[in-house]
Amino acid sequence: MMTDSFTAFGEQVKIADMVGNLIGLGALALGWRRSVLTWPAQLLAGAVLITAYLGAQMPGLIGKQVIVIVTALWGWTQWNRGRRDTGEVTVRFASWTQRAVLVLALAAGTAAVAALFAAYPKLSWNPLLDAYIFTGTLAAMYAQARGWVEFWFAWIAVDVISVPYSYAHGYVFSALTFSIYFVLVLAGLVSWWTKARTVRTAPRAQGVAA
Repeated sequence: MMTDSFTAFGEQVKIADMVGNLIGLGALALGWRRSVLTWPAQLLAGAVLITAYLGAQMPGLIGKQVIVIVTALWGWTQWNRGRRDTGEVTVRFASWTQRAVLVLALAAGTAAVAALFAAYPKLSWNPLLDAYIFTGTLAAMYAQARGWVEFWFAWIAVDVISVPYSYAHGYVFSALTFSIYFVLVLAGLVSWWTKARTVRTAPRAQGVAA
C-alpha cells in the first residue's frame, strides 16, 4: 500500500517534502553555478512542495512555493535573455538605491500580507511569519532573476525563519536540509561575490538584462 510518509530516526518524514527539498538543493547548486537550469529545477521543486504543504494551514510556505513557480518562469526568461546578450549569465551588486527599495518593499509587503492573514485567522497560525516568508521569497527570487549578489543574503533571511517554522509543523526534512542549504548558500555567495567584483572592474560591465 502506498504511503505519503515514512519514519527515520524517530521522525515522520513526508515523501513530497523530501523530494521537493532534494530538487531544491539541486536548483540551489545550479544557481551557484549560474546555470539557467536552476529555474526549471526551482519550478519543479515548488510544485512538489505545494503538494506537501496542502492542508497544513501554512499559507506562508504554500505562498512561498507559488512565488517560486511564478518567479522561476520570469527568471528563466531573464537569464536566457542575458545569456543571449553577453554569452553568459552575468551577476552584479545591486546599487544602494536598489537595496533600499528591496528592503522597504519587503517591510511593506510583509505588513500588508500579515494584515490580510490576520483578517482571516483560519488562513494562518502565525500571520507575521507566514507573511515574512511569502514576501521574503518574492524579494529573494526577484533579486536572483536580476543577477544581484544580494539575493543570497535574502535567501538566508528567509530560511532562518522558514526552516524552524517547517520543523515545528512536522516538515522534518525541510529543517534537516538547512545545514546543506547553508553550505551551498555560502559557496554561492562567495562565487557570485567574486564574479561580480571581476565584472565591476571590467570595461563596460553589464548585469543580467532587466
